[in-house]
Amino acid sequence: MSTVVVVGTQWGDEGKGKITDMIGEEANAVVRYQGGNNAGHTVVVGEKEYKLHLIPSGILYPNTKCIIGNGVVIDPKVLIEELDYLAQKGVEVDNFYISSKAHLIMPYHRALDKAEEKRKANDKIGTTGKGIGPVYMDKIGRFGIRVEDLLDADLFKAKVEEALELKNLILKNVYGLDTFNVEDIVEEYLAYAQRIKEFITDTSLLINQELADAKNILFEGAQGTLLDIDHGTYPFVTSSNPTSGGVCSGTGVGPTKIDGVLGIVKAYTTRVGEGPFPTELEGEMGEYLRKVGHEFGTTTGRARRCGWFDGVILKYAVRVNGLTSLAITKLDVLDDLDEIKICIGYKYKGELLDEFPTKEEILKDCTPVYEKLAGWKEDTSKIKEYKQLPANAKKYLDRISEFVGTEISIVSVGPKRDQTITLKPSFK
Repeated sequence: MSTVVVVGTQWGDEGKGKITDMIGEEANAVVRYQGGNNAGHTVVVGEKEYKLHLIPSGILYPNTKCIIGNGVVIDPKVLIEELDYLAQKGVEVDNFYISSKAHLIMPYHRALDKAEEKRKANDKIGTTGKGIGPVYMDKIGRFGIRVEDLLDADLFKAKVEEALELKNLILKNVYGLDTFNVEDIVEEYLAYAQRIKEFITDTSLLINQELADAKNILFEGAQGTLLDIDHGTYPFVTSSNPTSGGVCSGTGVGPTKIDGVLGIVKAYTTRVGEGPFPTELEGEMGEYLRKVGHEFGTTTGRARRCGWFDGVILKYAVRVNGLTSLAITKLDVLDDLDEIKICIGYKYKGELLDEFPTKEEILKDCTPVYEKLAGWKEDTSKIKEYKQLPANAKKYLDRISEFVGTEISIVSVGPKRDQTITLKPSFK
């Protein structure tokens, strides 16, 4: 048995989907442990491209169990659309399981999400408007609606009635919006229940049974470390725990059963939405990285903010996640650059900071301190072995590894499965 957690080490969009898909070939089960359809993973197999939002990337392997854990929030309409999308692509969804304890995104969650962002105007968080924050608020407030409630029509209706008593008051009196009708929601969601009821189960029990049978389990997170509700750049964060600690609460698996944590690191840095970004490049170089790296969101299509690699962030991610190895993605995007920079510290009011400051008021006034390295000016996209990489590319990777004190086990040089250099296996 071996268990590996895959986490994003920056602000998300690090290429977790490709790495999860690649490792998933050796996994008996791939488990999603947090977030919702505010995330997006793109997987390229041969000439086919798959865009996933809720279903784990391992779904492309017919013998791999794909599990949505209790820490995930589910919009059933989006889930069914994704199931239909995979069917159209010729992907059979047989080994798929949904936690009965996962919470449901309701129509009023989406309405409240968008209304609050509009109210905040210039102070908005930059959410996707998918209802993620409001559903997690209901979960913590102890009046959320769970997937298992869909299996009891009377109970589901009663819970919707209870929720709308408050939600309609807020929508009407705070935001001046139209209210929702109980019957409409019940009819819509009970129809969804007929489509997904065969997948609903106690996934904590299922995962632990797999572990007892000495199976390989891959835990897949969404977003990234700097978007973690506790450890990210608060308040410009998501509403769950993408860090490795979220695995245990988001799946019902104990911490003693986790063997390794693989951190996914983009060879430069990107961010979507609002909030401080010390190494952001707003000029020609930022646009170059955006264009060459195709930096547009899988879920929203929004252009990503781009900047140089931030070693301070990665060192922080190593610490809070307990990373055991790194997967560097999109190295090929840097192929044509004469010079590449690595941020090795921040200047704040004349002081040099070598640890990441989580307080927004400090971070927004930090200036990056860079170390310059020579580029390699060679195409890396077809390289299959680490020793074949240009000398300066290896120097760049070695410097990253040395700075954060963590070994590199995977290097990605393109979006396809076979554009990957593996230095050591993820499962042992």
